[in-house]
Amino acid sequence: MTSSIASSAPRPSSSPVLPVLAEVVRSGFTEGHHRGSLVVLAADGSVELALGDPAAPVFPRSSNKPMQAAAILRAGLDLSGERLALAAASHSGEAFHLELVRTMLAEHGLKPDDLQTPPDLPLDPVEAEAYLAAGGVREPLTMNCSGKHAAMLAVCVRNGWDTAGCLDPAHPLQRLVGEVVAEAAGEPVAAVGTDGCGAPLMAIGLVGLARAFRSFVLAEPGTAERRVADAMRAHPEYVAGTRRPDTWLMREVPGALSKMGAEAVQALALPDGRALAFKIDDGATRALGPVLARSLGLLGIEGPVVSRIGRVPLLGGAAEVGEVRAAF
Repeated sequence: MTSSIASSAPRPSSSPVLPVLAEVVRSGFTEGHHRGSLVVLAADGSVELALGDPAAPVFPRSSNKPMQAAAILRAGLDLSGERLALAAASHSGEAFHLELVRTMLAEHGLKPDDLQTPPDLPLDPVEAEAYLAAGGVREPLTMNCSGKHAAMLAVCVRNGWDTAGCLDPAHPLQRLVGEVVAEAAGEPVAAVGTDGCGAPLMAIGLVGLARAFRSFVLAEPGTAERRVADAMRAHPEYVAGTRRPDTWLMREVPGALSKMGAEAVQALALPDGRALAFKIDDGATRALGPVLARSLGLLGIEGPVVSRIGRVPLLGGAAEVGEVRAAF
C-alpha cells in the first residue's frame, strides 16, 4: 500500500482563509459564520464549482465507509442487502440496527464483546434518551460504527486473519482499504490517522471524495463498488436511521448515494455522475443541512426533502428567532 499513501505531513500554516459557507442569523443579526470548502462535479466528472480549497487533504471520517465496505467485499466476505448497507453505516442505534449487528456477529461465531468499537450511546438523540430511560449503558454494540466493525471482524474470520489486530494500519484488511480509497479517489492517500471508532482513517481531498462517490454509482453492476452503492440506496435506513438526512435523501432522490461524516463532512453522488463533497472547517454539524440543501439546489435537485434538510431554525425561548443558512 505504500505506493498509494503520500507523505503524512500536516497542512502548512499558510493555508488560505476559507470562504463562508453558512451564516448564523439571530433576530436579524448575523452572529456567526461557518467556513469551509466545497466541490461540485459535473456529469462528466469535471469540476463545475470549487469553493475554498477542495484539493487539500481532509479526513472524510465516515464518508469513507463505502470504500471500507467495498474493501471488505474485495477481501471475500459475501455481504448483500441490509447487511452490506450496515457495513457502510453510521447507524442511529435503533433496535433493528442493533439486532442485525448481533446477527452478523453470530453468523461468524462472534459476539458483541468481540467488537473493538468504543462504548457509546446510540447516535440518534431520540434513541439515546429511550435507551437511557430503559436503563441502558454505553456499549460497543450501540456505537454507530458497530456494523462496519462487525463486517471487518467477519472478513478476518473468513480469511484466517488476526482479529485482535484488525484495526492496525498494517493489517491486510486495512492495507486493502487504503488501496480502495486511493483507487476510487484517483489520488494517493495523503495521511493515515485513527477515526473515532478506532479504525484507520485515510485522508484525501474533497475532489477525490466526490470522485470516489461518483465512481461507485457509475461502477459496473456486480463490482464491489456498485454492490455497495446499490445496497446503501436500497436500504438507506440501515446506513443512517429513520430520522437522518442521508436516509431521507436516498429514499426521496432517485439514485442518490449519500453519506455524511463526523466533523461536518458530506459526500453525495447522483446516478448520472454528478457529485459533490464538502467540509465545514470548524466541524459544526448544524451547518451541514443548509450547505447540502444549497448544493443540491445548484445541481437542480429541489423538493420537500431538500427544504427539510436545509431548515435549521434558531430558537429564542420557545420562539423561532433565526436560522442557520447557506451563504453562497
